[in-house]
Amino acid sequence: MAQALTLDVLRSAVTGGAAAFRSRTTLQPAGGEGTKVFPPTYAGAVYASEKRRLPGRTEPAECVLLDSVQSQANRMEEALQQAVDAGRLKIPVVEVDFTPYFPGDDQPEGMRLLDPVGKVSSLQAPHRIADAILRDSLLDGKPFRQSEIGERIGRVHARDATALFEFCPTALLFGMWDSTGPKGGLGAKFERALVSEIVGVNAVCGVKTSSRIDPLGILKDAGPIYVSANSAGIGWTLDASDARREKKTAVTLGKDGRPSEANHGNVTPSLSDRDRETKEYLAGGVTIEQAEQTAVLSLPALRRLRFPIDGEYNGERDTAAQTVLAALGLCAAALAAENGLDLRSRCLLWPTEPLSWELLGKPGEAPTELSLGAEAAVKLLGDAVAAAKGRGLPWRDEPLVLTPSDQLVKLVVRSQRLAVAQGGGNGEGGD
Repeated sequence: MAQALTLDVLRSAVTGGAAAFRSRTTLQPAGGEGTKVFPPTYAGAVYASEKRRLPGRTEPAECVLLDSVQSQANRMEEALQQAVDAGRLKIPVVEVDFTPYFPGDDQPEGMRLLDPVGKVSSLQAPHRIADAILRDSLLDGKPFRQSEIGERIGRVHARDATALFEFCPTALLFGMWDSTGPKGGLGAKFERALVSEIVGVNAVCGVKTSSRIDPLGILKDAGPIYVSANSAGIGWTLDASDARREKKTAVTLGKDGRPSEANHGNVTPSLSDRDRETKEYLAGGVTIEQAEQTAVLSLPALRRLRFPIDGEYNGERDTAAQTVLAALGLCAAALAAENGLDLRSRCLLWPTEPLSWELLGKPGEAPTELSLGAEAAVKLLGDAVAAAKGRGLPWRDEPLVLTPSDQLVKLVVRSQRLAVAQGGGNGEGGD
């Protein structure tokens, strides 16, 4: 029977030389065994597939990546952000507030967002607290990295991670490279302490179909259609005399002015293209025997971090901070599991067993089975934080709010207007 993962158990794991917390979960498509799922596609519309040696199999199995380490980290950070927004958690985050610029009627023309951005936090920015979005924002009127807090962030390293613990502890958990800070490529690097990945086992590629029936029955030869010179209209016209002109020539919509350029007309039923070498269909989904999610929280990676205050080191304080980070990682994984595994369109996975953990303790000993649900994980983190505060460690309960610089807002506004001018995809396709 699995043992409850308490603060005492966690602290003992951190101090006792244990190697890691490990979780392995078997998953199936929500539609049932044998239902097709769609992995992420990479350049050339291909999947990340490879052969792997797996326990209980004499031959390597064809596996396909369903969710990468980076994507899993983002999902766990998203789960933490949702818990913060809902008031379930109080953890340090830094956020940039764009809300005053939308709808922006009281803002200058070049500062009015067309689409709301809202708030972007260090849990959402790709490079966490080292991201350019935060770098190009202001704290008390100063560029963030030139502020007192920003300068502290610029000085962090493994033997002095206190500032990150106070303002962005997830950077210590999911990794960070401060390559855009004042030191450039010499900026602080922190490895990922928590990694998770989902792969499909015994994957067989399928075929993707595309088609669309237009209820108006518009034919491709009903054009050409032109870009309208009237910006207040619907954007296109059949009358060449009403078209926008370049060098006295009417500008067609798209390359040849077919109705499909304006999202009208049928899409002929078709199959996806084949890979030239493997002859398999591209991006046609896969069927799998099962999916496996593996998560590992490295305790040696956390033990390498030190947390001095005013230049003074304290072993018990270091342990308290390391325990908080371990609890934060376990909490992030539990909250992400609670959110479910709807990875993308047509890739909803369902665990065939509850999320559980194994503690890899002393070499040669069997792992200790542990249980930790989402609510218990939230409480575990709260208990660990309270103990750390008792050791004098700083832990910011409320977000540190930055103001986007004028140049950053103008860049976003210009990009949004360019996106509107260029238009989106034609929306064709489907099953």
